[in-house]
Amino acid sequence: MKLKVLLTEDAESDLESIFNFIAEHDSADKALHVLDQIEQSVSNLAELPDRGSYPKELAALGIHDYREIFFKPYRIIYRMSGRFVYIFLIADGRRDMQTLLQRRLLSSQP
Repeated sequence: MKLKVLLTEDAESDLESIFNFIAEHDSADKALHVLDQIEQSVSNLAELPDRGSYPKELAALGIHDYREIFFKPYRIIYRMSGRFVYIFLIADGRRDMQTLLQRRLLSSQP
């Protein structure tokens, strides 16, 4: 069964930031290439959402609601719910992911 993949506003903002950074520091062509590759990785989740691993920062806290895939150095954090795959975060894995995940994902947890 093919799932529907949806990006949260934060994930859309992440993509825009990634594109702008690469375009400014390298080239617009390179930025478009990276954006296309990330979007392809994301769209592949519609058919294979279970292929992702648990983010180690969350797994260490006993949280297994989220998974991640990579388009190095980018980490794509998502969660499956029913027939949907929600993309919550797309970030350079060299960032302080513990703080970023806490701020972005855990602060909204009930």
